[in-house]
Formats: sequence, C-alpha cells, structure tokens
Amino acid sequence: MIQREQLMEALQPLIDPQFQKSVVELNLVRDVMIKEEAISLSVITTSDDEGYKEEAKAFIADALGALGASQVHVRFRLMTDHERGRIEQEMGGHQHQHEHAAQSQQKPVQPPIDQPILGQESKVHFIAVASGKGGVGKSTVTVNLAVALARKGKKVGIIDADIYGFSIPDMMGIEEQPQLVDNVIMPVEKFGVKVISMGFFVQDNAPVVWRGPMLGKMLRNFFNEVKWGDVEYILLDLPPGTGDVALDVHQLIPQSKEVIVTTPHATASFVAARAGAMAIQTNHEILGIVENMSYYEAKDGTIDYVFGKGGGAKLAENLHTDLLAQIPLGAPDNHISEPDYSPSVYKADSKAGQLYLEVAEAVIQKLEK
Repeated sequence: MIQREQLMEALQPLIDPQFQKSVVELNLVRDVMIKEEAISLSVITTSDDEGYKEEAKAFIADALGALGASQVHVRFRLMTDHERGRIEQEMGGHQHQHEHAAQSQQKPVQPPIDQPILGQESKVHFIAVASGKGGVGKSTVTVNLAVALARKGKKVGIIDADIYGFSIPDMMGIEEQPQLVDNVIMPVEKFGVKVISMGFFVQDNAPVVWRGPMLGKMLRNFFNEVKWGDVEYILLDLPPGTGDVALDVHQLIPQSKEVIVTTPHATASFVAARAGAMAIQTNHEILGIVENMSYYEAKDGTIDYVFGKGGGAKLAENLHTDLLAQIPLGAPDNHISEPDYSPSVYKADSKAGQLYLEVAEAVIQKLEK
C-alpha cells in the first residue's frame, strides 16, 4: 500500500506558480485519502487558472501512477486570504504583496466572517446525518434533531448538503429567502435553527444538473460565505449513499461526527452499513443509530411493525455504536392555522417530539462530556 510519505515525496516537484515553491513545502496538499490503490486529495491553488489545474492534475496522476495508484481523484480549492497571509508571513512578509494586490484587483475580496467555522479555533460541533439509501426519513431526523437541540438551549444551524434532493426549507415551512448583507449570506432562522440550503438558490424546484466539482464548490460556499454567528452545533443533511458530496464532507470536516438513519427493514439496515463503513474508514466517530418508521401505533394503542423489526439494533451492533431512538411511523399533528406551522417538525410535547429530545440529550452528553 502506498504510504503518505511516498505520496508527498512524489509531489515535491510540483511548484505553485505564485510562490514558486513546492506545493508540499507550502502545505497545499490536503485531505489525502489512500485506500489500497485508490487515492484522493485536494490541492489549494493561488489562482483559478484552469491551465495550471490541468497541468497539476496530469502531473499528480502520472506521479502517483508511478507509485502504483490505479485511481487518482484530485480536487482544487482556491486559497483563502487567511491562508495566503500565513504563507506570506512565513516567507518574509512583503515579498509577494504585489502579486496579491494584482489578484485583489481582479476579484473583490470577501469581507471577513466573524469566526471561520472550519478554522482551527472553531468550537462548533459538526454532526453529519447519513443514510445508505433514500426514503428512510434522514431529512426528517435532521430537522427534528436540530430543533430538539435548539429546544435544549443550544445554538444550532443546518446545512442542507443533500444538494440534489434538498428539502429542508420545505420541511421546516420556510418561505423567506436568505438576505445578502455586505456580501455575506445571512441564513434563514426558524424554530431557533439557522438554515442554509441549495433550495434557496434554485428557482421553481428546477433540477440540479451539476457534477462533483461544482457541488463541492457550493458546499464550501455554505461554510465560507455564510454568516453563521456563534453557532454551537451544525447538522449536515447528507445525500444518501457514499458519493462525492459525502466524501467532500468527510474531507472538509475531519472532526465531524455522524448519526446514521435507517428503518427496521433488513435491507435498509444492510445498505446503511455502507455509510457507517465510510465513516469508520475516514476516522469519523459514529454517535449512534436512529431507527425511523420503527412501528405504527393506532389510535386504540395497538402496535403494527409495518417494516419489520430489528434493523436498527442490528446495525448498531455491527457498527459498535448505540441505538439512539426508535421513532414511530407518522406525521406531525400540525395545522396550517398555527403560526409556527411546519409539515415535518414535531411539537415538543408529542411522543415523537419527546423521543427527539432524548436523542438530543444523548448527543449533548456524548459531545460535551
């Protein structure tokens, strides 16, 4: 298996065009993942020059191919002003100010955000909510867990990272759009939860026909160009499965924890294990399993296990984690006439609402112990 040290040595000859030093020496090679003969990594660039990106991508593919890599996946990210300043300081301060000034004339600099939520000093707890397949209620769990955390007094945000299947604004009954203040996006707040979603930027429910790199760029914008303020918890509603966006999240937020959603059905549980395996392989702690649609309770109190039994418990056992809750099948008993109407948020005093409060308490205990 290729070692990280070998990979870095092979990429040493790749020179950054602005600083004229090796990208390895400048610490511009990030998010390295090596799985047998498949390698993925990110390269931070000092400009959006597509010619340089193509040359760098070809060089990396050749260099790592010579080490025995059969698959090489390269992502590029534009350097932030903070990162540029750090390198300039390390290299002697003013040596490259003229290049920086020239670039600043070409592209307006974004105003600084109070505290970069992905920065090393950030105290934000990130929780990715994942599932192996669609249709298991992952977004419903995301929304209600976020609201439950807010009801517990926490400052919470949601990033609707299910960029193809965005649904959070609709599920929370959000009708307004985020505002742009001083070139910074202000998330929409409801039920004490700040929300940002691709759904805010798509007209008339149009389909999103983007490929991986564009999705990754939008996801980064959700972190870097949104004024989150002093949030304590950010929940990410991931797309189902283990595709590009899920991989981007795992690489972008190495400190993220994970909650996996399944139904009691054996097949759903089996497929959800893949999402769990991805979390384990990328060293992300699994906080626990939420088994959704566990049973249907009729008005006379009888219980019907519509989708079978045991899927959540078996998944928790296989992934060596906790079964956080078994949520019954149903919909919130909300009415349009109510001022806080939402099609998917359970009231705090409902049975499901109480279960989500218990999940929130368990999550708090795990993250703040």
